[in-house]
Amino acid sequence: MTATRRLQRIIATTDFHSAFDGAVPMLTHLHAMRHDSLVVDCGDYFEGTGYYRLGQGRIERDVLVRLYDAVVPGNHGWGHHFEPDLHNITVCANAVDAETGNPLFRPIRVVSIGTRRVAVTGVIGPQAFNAIPAGERAGHCVTEPVQALRELMLAHHHRADSWVVLSHSGFDEDLKLATACPFLDIVFAGPCHSERPEPVPAGDTLVLKGLELSRGYALAKPVGAGWAAWVGSFPPTASLPRELAPVREAIDAIHEELRTPLGPLRAPYANGVLDRHALLSDIADRLHNGLGAEAVVLNETALRSPQLKSVLTRGDLLAIEPFDNQLVHAHVPERFLTDPAALLAHLTAQAGPGVSAPRPLPDRLTTVLTTGYLADAYLGGRTRQAGIRLSQAVQRTLTVGDSR
Repeated sequence: MTATRRLQRIIATTDFHSAFDGAVPMLTHLHAMRHDSLVVDCGDYFEGTGYYRLGQGRIERDVLVRLYDAVVPGNHGWGHHFEPDLHNITVCANAVDAETGNPLFRPIRVVSIGTRRVAVTGVIGPQAFNAIPAGERAGHCVTEPVQALRELMLAHHHRADSWVVLSHSGFDEDLKLATACPFLDIVFAGPCHSERPEPVPAGDTLVLKGLELSRGYALAKPVGAGWAAWVGSFPPTASLPRELAPVREAIDAIHEELRTPLGPLRAPYANGVLDRHALLSDIADRLHNGLGAEAVVLNETALRSPQLKSVLTRGDLLAIEPFDNQLVHAHVPERFLTDPAALLAHLTAQAGPGVSAPRPLPDRLTTVLTTGYLADAYLGGRTRQAGIRLSQAVQRTLTVGDSR
């Protein structure tokens, strides 16, 4: 922050997920507000579209460093927060080195907003942390968010008049957090993937969440002895200010690549919002029959559900499968060898709804064909690569004339 900025409010985004196709209103508004607003984000700025896959996070990092003052890391893009420029603006009270217990990020930032000294910190929930691919979080761990915030407040209570938390835990968890930490004034909530049009009070604390995917923001402002807070949508605009011309150029360059056609869509998938459950079920059946796997288990959260036209483009494919999942054969943990229903229930609880083939699964399973993410995080580890990526299976299933 520059010395000339006199901050009057906090404006927060969340779950941007590299949604640059519709980001001009967001970027323009944040640029205009930044002269007197603390600009913050509640995580998952990275991953979710072809802009991330092709740009490898360079545009997102540039935007964050240009426009944001403080961000909390999410489960998507975790590794980017250790890059020097982004690490400088990342705050998190409960992410620590697993061996030493030392903080991985700055735990707190104290800023003046109006006449208040405001402590800004962040937390990432254990469930979100556990969703980070195991290799990316090796050597890291998280402590219990409530305890971390209480300890932080006790250590820094003399430095601040108000406390604000950027949380990547989920709205229901944030309500519990606010109730357990009544010294908090504002909790800006991270992912719950649902609309929250109004701030929700938890005692004297306000919990609020902006619209995801660049559509809106949450805002809080000191008023009298308390805070006013609301949720809004970014006003429409067609152009970026000249100061953001490099961002515009980078977006446009990748946009052209994403328009590359890959083939006409099969009738059931054309001209509508993609039904990812139906697509994964189709993929699971094709993989089971085509690769001779004992069984196939896939999680719906591996895919997204964009609006499709009549032709699949490279951008469509990267929006449907943004995470570059490798398909692998994996061990079934011993406790589930003869209980496939319990296996599916376990994976659903950890990673969300899924599909499997054959249906029903065999009474005894030793291996399954699945994503590398599920294999490494929740199963008994990989046995071997399947020789195909999930995105390849998606393309072959969606497009006409590709029966491989």
